[in-house]
Amino acid sequence: MSREGYKSGFVSIIGRPNVGKSTFLNRVIGQKIAIMSDKPQTTRNKIQGVYTTDDAQIIFIDTPGIHKPKHKLGDFMMKVAQNALKEVDLILFMINAEEGFGRGDAFIIERLKEVSTPVFLVVNKIDQVHPDELLPLIDHYKSLYPFAEIVPISALQGNNVETLIEQIKKYLPEGPQYYPADQVTDHPERFIMAELIREKALHLTREEVPHSIAVVIDTIERREDSHTVYVGATIIVERDSQKGIIIGKQGRMLKEIGQRARTDIESLLGSKVFLELWVKVQKDWRNKLSQLRDFGFREDEY
Repeated sequence: MSREGYKSGFVSIIGRPNVGKSTFLNRVIGQKIAIMSDKPQTTRNKIQGVYTTDDAQIIFIDTPGIHKPKHKLGDFMMKVAQNALKEVDLILFMINAEEGFGRGDAFIIERLKEVSTPVFLVVNKIDQVHPDELLPLIDHYKSLYPFAEIVPISALQGNNVETLIEQIKKYLPEGPQYYPADQVTDHPERFIMAELIREKALHLTREEVPHSIAVVIDTIERREDSHTVYVGATIIVERDSQKGIIIGKQGRMLKEIGQRARTDIESLLGSKVFLELWVKVQKDWRNKLSQLRDFGFREDEY
């Protein structure tokens, strides 16, 4: 039963890869729930971040960057992104002020014309450009699409983020509080742990290992005789050469990935964590539907 005047709804965050969608989501929610990397296509599943206040609840859907697909995984990600546009109350189209207008933006705007959902233009990374550069950029986007609102922000610094939240609330319908106030995501801990490990692997290996990484959590065990949670996970790559890069000389890279991921997982669980990692080669997994399903990419959910 909803309280009178209480606002609630679903908001999709879209944009070219790496405009700061995940940084924004993590800033608003206050926890790291969306993987952050400067490489394209780091967000693979619809990650819902739940933002709750006394007067509203906003359920954010952080979709994969809309792009023209190159393989079956790309097809899946594109399908998720397009469906998200039709299912929500509001769309945030986020752009990178530093990069300006790109061909990918034209592709997205054409997709936006296919739906009737209100769209905000969110101009991110305003801390990286001179104010004089912003107005011509905004005018160009305004000439291409009738945005409901235009809000410049810096997700990293937090500039104007509260203003954006208040604007979002105005566009939401009255409705119930869908999730408990202390719940920040509808994804299970297992999914978030896998994303945290994948984030560290992507960040540390840079260009050497592209997005042919998946992570599967094999075991989560809470032992009664200690306060430690034991987590076993496998990092999946496509080639033997990538396996060597992930493991590193004398296992140093794998150890570093594990140490960094463990710190974030301990924050997530609120307890001490023992993390054990393995690396496995599954050739061409991104083009095999059965393996995509094994790694958590399920078409029937979308």
